Amino acid sequence: MAKFIRVPHTLTLLFGMMVLAMIATWLVPQGFFDTQTLANGRSAVIPGTFTLVEQRQYLTPWQLLTAIPRAFASAQDVIFFVLILGGVLSIARATGTVDALIGRLLTRFGDKPQMLVFMVVFCFAMASSAIGTAGEYIPFVLILVALCKAMRLDAMTAVGMTVAGYGIGYGVSAINPFTVIIAQQIADVPPLSGNWLRFAIFVPFVLIGFHHVWSYAKKVLANPANSMVADLPCPLGDKLPAAYPALAWNHKLILASFVGTIALVAYGIRVHGWYLYELSACFIAWGLFTALIGRISADTAAEKFIAGAMELTTTAMLIGVARGISLIMEDGQILHSLVHGMSMPLSYVGAEAAAVGMLVIQTLLNFFIPSGSGQAYVTMPLMVPLADLLEIPRQVAVLAYQFGDGFSNMIIPTNAVLMGIIGIAGIPYGHWFRFCMPLLLKLLVAASLVLVLAVVFGYGADLQPVSTIPTASAN
Repeated sequence: MAKFIRVPHTLTLLFGMMVLAMIATWLVPQGFFDTQTLANGRSAVIPGTFTLVEQRQYLTPWQLLTAIPRAFASAQDVIFFVLILGGVLSIARATGTVDALIGRLLTRFGDKPQMLVFMVVFCFAMASSAIGTAGEYIPFVLILVALCKAMRLDAMTAVGMTVAGYGIGYGVSAINPFTVIIAQQIADVPPLSGNWLRFAIFVPFVLIGFHHVWSYAKKVLANPANSMVADLPCPLGDKLPAAYPALAWNHKLILASFVGTIALVAYGIRVHGWYLYELSACFIAWGLFTALIGRISADTAAEKFIAGAMELTTTAMLIGVARGISLIMEDGQILHSLVHGMSMPLSYVGAEAAAVGMLVIQTLLNFFIPSGSGQAYVTMPLMVPLADLLEIPRQVAVLAYQFGDGFSNMIIPTNAVLMGIIGIAGIPYGHWFRFCMPLLLKLLVAASLVLVLAVVFGYGADLQPVSTIPTASAN
């Protein structure tokens, strides 16, 4: 039966979602919440202020088409980061450093693929949990694809361990400054409070991700025909090197500088608020250093850079169109309507069911608001008074937001980082969806159980503010 089901090209799928989003703006009531500017300069919605627009505005097909170049402009930081990264990594490959690294890793882990999968999932989850890394994983994708290829695995395994670590790290983060701390500030509970539970569930959730990826990897090892991407060309070509070069001193220096660049990026993000422009600058500097140490001429480095950027043009196109989906929702004034409509039914169910309902809502809304911090500013001001009315500790509402935002990052096509990762690995979204959806369901079931137990045992009840229900919620 599956042979007769043809999954459309990822670009076709994303454009189709833009069309559906435009149609939704014709059908869904248009409305908005009033917003207030917080001390940090960000805007947050005000509970109880939702109003419908007096006159519906219909988006036209022409506005749909103009949204595409606007979406590219809106996502330009991610797009140019991916193109620059592709060019820089192409320079690094030209020095032989990547092949030498793979050769060394094969010597160490060639007969231990299970250990490799666990280490990647665990380490990426740790980094995302601690400092909110996401786009920083894109440089590792082609290296992991090449390594998996040499170990008789496939590109899906490489992307699986990358994205599983990223999504789980965000979902169960203890100190992520872009999600946990912002949500706790909005909920008016002490920053970093309740971390004992997040630390306790970290390893169990990582093991869920590891089990899913490794179960698939074992099938591919047993029979390459079991690969979900067996029908697709490898982004690195179909031939393996006859022999891997030795890891020379210049390769080690290039790798050490790569680690130093990642460390600098992490420091800049945490301390100075850097993002993709600064990240791009750091990797450009690393590319220049790599060409110098690798003894590549300026002209050769330029040619390799352009060739590497050209290889990721498709990925850049996907990222731009993916941004257009949420842009259409914003233009059509239905984003707040969706948030308001989804939150209303929760007031009619019990506390345990409402906590799970918050998880479902946050998961669905992440499709429309793929930014973790952006979702916090839109949804948490609404979920907090709702939690107070249902006698759910605010800490539980924060946990539901965190689970919904983090885990769904692994599958929503509006997530630019995800589209960049699967695009670099040459995996169509339809293939990725079939791989990732079962993992997402497992994580959501486990998360629901944690939320129910958190309500039952009053997780965070001792941290409730004295005044809980704001008067604005009367509307």
